[in-house]
Amino acid sequence: MSSTHQRTRLGNAILLALAASATAQAQQATPDAGDQATLGTIVVTAEKRSEDIQNVPMSISVIDTSQLEDLHATQLTDYAAYLPSLTVIDNGAPGSASIGIRGISPLSAGSTVATYIDETPIGTSSNYGAGSTQVLDLLPYDFQTFEVLRGPQGTLYGATALAGVVRYTTKKPDLDASSWRVGADTFSQDGAGDLGYGARVGFSAPLIPGQLAFSASIAREQSPGYTDNVRTGEKDQDDFWQQAAHATLLWKATDNLSFTLSAILGKSDSNNASITALDPVSLKPVYGDLKNDNYVPQPFSRDVSTYNATVNWDLGWSDFVSATSYAEIGSGSAADASLVYGALFPLFGLPEPGISAVTYDLKLYKTTQEFRLVSKADDHFEWLVGFFYTDENSKQNQAASAQFLDYSSIPGLDPLAVVGLPSTYKEYAGFGDVTWKFNSMFDITAGVRWAHNEQTFSEITSGALTGLGNTSGDSSEDVFTYSFAPQIHFSPDSMLYARIASGYQPGGPNLALPDVPPSVDASKLTNYELGWKAMFDDHRIMLDAAIYDIDWSNIQVSANNGQVSYLANGGTARSQGVEFSAVFMPTTGLRLGLNGAYTDAKLTEDVPSIGGLDGDRLPSIPKWAASATLDYSFPLSGGWNGRVGGGLRYVGDSLSGVAHSPTALPQDSYTAIDLNADVSNEHWTLRLFIKNLTDERVYTSLSALSSPLTGEIVRVNGIPLAPRVIGVGFDYKF
Repeated sequence: MSSTHQRTRLGNAILLALAASATAQAQQATPDAGDQATLGTIVVTAEKRSEDIQNVPMSISVIDTSQLEDLHATQLTDYAAYLPSLTVIDNGAPGSASIGIRGISPLSAGSTVATYIDETPIGTSSNYGAGSTQVLDLLPYDFQTFEVLRGPQGTLYGATALAGVVRYTTKKPDLDASSWRVGADTFSQDGAGDLGYGARVGFSAPLIPGQLAFSASIAREQSPGYTDNVRTGEKDQDDFWQQAAHATLLWKATDNLSFTLSAILGKSDSNNASITALDPVSLKPVYGDLKNDNYVPQPFSRDVSTYNATVNWDLGWSDFVSATSYAEIGSGSAADASLVYGALFPLFGLPEPGISAVTYDLKLYKTTQEFRLVSKADDHFEWLVGFFYTDENSKQNQAASAQFLDYSSIPGLDPLAVVGLPSTYKEYAGFGDVTWKFNSMFDITAGVRWAHNEQTFSEITSGALTGLGNTSGDSSEDVFTYSFAPQIHFSPDSMLYARIASGYQPGGPNLALPDVPPSVDASKLTNYELGWKAMFDDHRIMLDAAIYDIDWSNIQVSANNGQVSYLANGGTARSQGVEFSAVFMPTTGLRLGLNGAYTDAKLTEDVPSIGGLDGDRLPSIPKWAASATLDYSFPLSGGWNGRVGGGLRYVGDSLSGVAHSPTALPQDSYTAIDLNADVSNEHWTLRLFIKNLTDERVYTSLSALSSPLTGEIVRVNGIPLAPRVIGVGFDYKF
């Protein structure tokens, strides 16, 4: 999904006045110490208790930080194609993207996938905080794992977990031993005139052995640009940097009570989006490979700061968890709207079209509190109960300029519009689940969640072409979600499960205007799933497969009454599919992985506001996707070990919009190859990595720029698959 949704109100104000190595490796566990040719246990907390992934009745992928480092992954787009049923729709800069799972991606301004760092929910739950167009792209240096929970998770994770959850888990300080780690890398990228580089350092140290420990890390990556601007003459205009810092204090007050304080800071800053100008008919580059002609810079920056305090208290009969979080997220971006708004300037008596830059600034403040009581592991009955509260305040500001071709301001027309969109979101919820273990073969897990949210929203406008003045609205709603999952354990290594679960995307207020509904209802879906998890051949083969059928109702879409744009509930959709991931370890040190997904996601009703008809495919969702990986570790002499690895990722074709939309464009399939290798000993690791080995040139995301006068597509912005990267790096531990 492009960033169109967050721009809808500003655009209409103007135009109406005018017109597993990832999942394959992810499902690899650390081998048992006694046998390097077997797959060990992966422990996850998807159900908010520690469990073997093979015993969790849902489809999950897990990838650890070492695998991300092998790939030199710095953005979700580097490894999303290795994770079954996960779609990342790139907008051309780190942090600027949309996420979908199992064919359910945003069709409006709200997110359909929830994001967590440990116990902290990241991003907005409302429709007015750019939830659908911004993602968490953190450098993976101090993370333990990255998890994808497929299917709705409304019972335990609440709002926006409509399609699933992506979750980062962090490394905890070591209470007993000190450690340091430093590293750096450098790399070249096809089309770039400069080298990229990165550096990182981290440590963990006990302050009071066995009781108090502190860890901290910082990493920074500078990536060169590869897109040239033929209009301004600027070379490599889309360079960017990323930075991440993490600090954690762990206090084990007693054997039964611990406190964890953590802070995570993530920043990214791109000078321009990685956009190639394409011809609207042929979809070929207008000026040549990796070239654009934007009049004004199109930067994107994002600053994420999260703080968390977690209490874990073993009460003997249960475990109590308190998680308190505070997050601040700021972002700023700009888009060149000269071909859209600037083309209209002659209507105002000007001799020629001009330049228009549209800017977007967002600030989100979010406080959350969750309390949980979790029963001890038991052979017969387990339970969990919890309470959740969140308070959000967001401020979104948009502005559009009017300039002559010499970049000077046009008197009386500049600014075209200035729009402020302040909003609030408050929610409280109670939730719980139980597991009945009837015998060693049959279990049932069931859960429920009740949530209540209250929201306010205002639109404050000024500028030459805005006439709505200041308007506002408010809303409140109650939402109920549930899950039900029977499980049959054929053996300790084989489980068949069924899962019925629901999720929701919160509704929200509209402007208090005639012919506009006062609010939009929550979008809901129900997921029906049958899955099988098994290990074979003395734990040398691991398989996770699922089939699913999802009904999506009350889909939130943008609507228009001829005067103003607003949110509405419009239509239904259905997503059916099959997904699997498998790992095979035929001999010591050799791992083979294979993942695949088939997704058939379609509208089941006409949705005129987005140009969709019954049967249209949902946008940016490939029907077929697959990946294969190989990883081989072997001993060298002198205490050194070697490792070589590689992956092939295939993403099928899709459409940029629903099929009958006049701006829907075909997005081609592609296959990319990644390679990596390293040599290591007790202290040193020396790495080589290659991403997109064959320098596959394909545009993973397309967006159309249409003339406001004729509706004709005058330009297509294409986001290319990142060109080939070749690099080397090292890490030193002591």
